[in-house]
Amino acid sequence: MASVSIEQVRKSFGETAVIHGVDVQIQDGEFCVLVGPSGCGKSTLLRMIAGLEEISAGEIRIGDRVVNDLPPKERDIAMVFQNYALYPHMKVRDNMAFALMLARQPKSEIDRRVNEAAAILGLEPYLDRFPRQLSGGQRQRVAMGRAIVRDPQVFLFDEPLSNLDAKLRVQMRTEIKALHQRLKTTSIYVTHDQIEAMTMADRIVVMRDGIVEQIGSPLELYDHPANVFVAGFIGSPAMNLIRGTWQDGAVMIDSARIPVRRNLRVSNGQAVLLGSRPEHLTPSDGSPLVARVEVIEPTGADTLLMCSLNGQPLTVVLRERMALAPGDLLKLAPQLDALHVFDADGGRSLAS
Repeated sequence: MASVSIEQVRKSFGETAVIHGVDVQIQDGEFCVLVGPSGCGKSTLLRMIAGLEEISAGEIRIGDRVVNDLPPKERDIAMVFQNYALYPHMKVRDNMAFALMLARQPKSEIDRRVNEAAAILGLEPYLDRFPRQLSGGQRQRVAMGRAIVRDPQVFLFDEPLSNLDAKLRVQMRTEIKALHQRLKTTSIYVTHDQIEAMTMADRIVVMRDGIVEQIGSPLELYDHPANVFVAGFIGSPAMNLIRGTWQDGAVMIDSARIPVRRNLRVSNGQAVLLGSRPEHLTPSDGSPLVARVEVIEPTGADTLLMCSLNGQPLTVVLRERMALAPGDLLKLAPQLDALHVFDADGGRSLAS
């Protein structure tokens, strides 16, 4: 195992810069998730760590070694790809053993490592099958087994679950997390799915347009987003952001006054965005916020309401069941100690 240090790393393709001076420190044994929308640079950054892309500037260390100029095979990493990247003409056993065979490991050592990995991943019944005879989830387990047998310092995962159906993704992310807890190998995982990031990570790196917007634990990012991008990206459904004006300790939304119980760096008359998680809005007859119900989405345990508040979209998660119909008016009270306030122009959090 080893730490991974990314210092002022930049990447350009010709004249186009795609990574703009990224700094990330990943601790030994940590499960770190790089998350962001498509095109934010997270997969490019992972490929630079792996040695599959050259670094335009900056430094990457794995353990005590600077690996900028080392080929992938000398970086002591193992990568799990989105498309499994299995050899179709090889059986599962041989796919898992291939890297060890190339390294000329003794057959007894290869068999031991393959059998141990197969036992960890529940692949023992499939060792003599070809990849075409396996389901998507089983193929992904083989890809992970191939990484495990190498006993690397760092695991790199590049959106490994995106080809699986929704139910299998939930199962596999649990298995990957359990695997990490067992092996305790430093892991860097790329995804665009913030639910995967929230449920799997020790720490999350949120990226946009080749820069790091915020780094923190899942709950740190959820409870204390640094800006409206992180607030809107982390959490499902996303945080509501309602335009208003700051006045004497409260956000004014038209005639409604919403007091905020936070220390803020804000001035009277300043245009702000009031942030509230959908689950922090509850029906209340005494509230000045009146929303019109547009769409109702029952999920069983919860009910999602897509509403309109003075022409602004508002999402509400109801824990209790209510007899509502599109067009109904609903008074909503926000949880005051869970509100966020952002600058309406720059989007940064105004929390002090």
